[in-house]
Amino acid sequence: MKLQVSVDLLSLEQAIKLLKDVVDYVDIIEAGTPLIKQEGLKVVETFKQSFPNKLIFADMKTMDAGGLEAEMAFKAGADFTTILAVSNDSTIQGAIAAARKYGRYVTADMISVSNRVQRARDLEKLGVNYLELHCGLDEQANHLCASTASELTALRGAVSISLSAAGGINENTIQEVEAAGADVAAVGAAIYNAQSPAESARRLREKINSKVKALK
Repeated sequence: MKLQVSVDLLSLEQAIKLLKDVVDYVDIIEAGTPLIKQEGLKVVETFKQSFPNKLIFADMKTMDAGGLEAEMAFKAGADFTTILAVSNDSTIQGAIAAARKYGRYVTADMISVSNRVQRARDLEKLGVNYLELHCGLDEQANHLCASTASELTALRGAVSISLSAAGGINENTIQEVEAAGADVAAVGAAIYNAQSPAESARRLREKINSKVKALK
């Protein structure tokens, strides 16, 4: 399973400082939605220039103009862009077309989807590359999230495309998320709010690595 660091900080300077500390332990760097809204797509450009050996995830959360916004993200250097799974199918198809044009990936964010299994099947048919089971910050704050592991298990049984999990993942839950079928775990606050972000990222990586070794 790949480890993705979600960078939701509100300045590019803060983000780069954090990433220099944790980059050795992560596979994917996410430019979070608040950071992109604050700083623009120069965030994605800077991440790609500063860390060229890492995959860059632009959390655009596109709801309309799928092809246009996906192309903007890919031109800035993103390897992944996100589109909301509740979007119209034509919006999603536009993003997928742009991804195929640039040889990149579309992740459908399942936040606010009611029937996730059925929508996951629909999205797989449309051609998205990843499904992200996302428990948002407001949902976390109001204790509205169901079990990430059980929902992942249900999705894993319904589709064959790659799955990612985001929202509230930490050292205590990351192995459970992996065991439930996640191909990517996106971790934000458990890293950037830690007393030592580098140490937190190292321990998360170790949890993933130890799980892999246990299966061999």
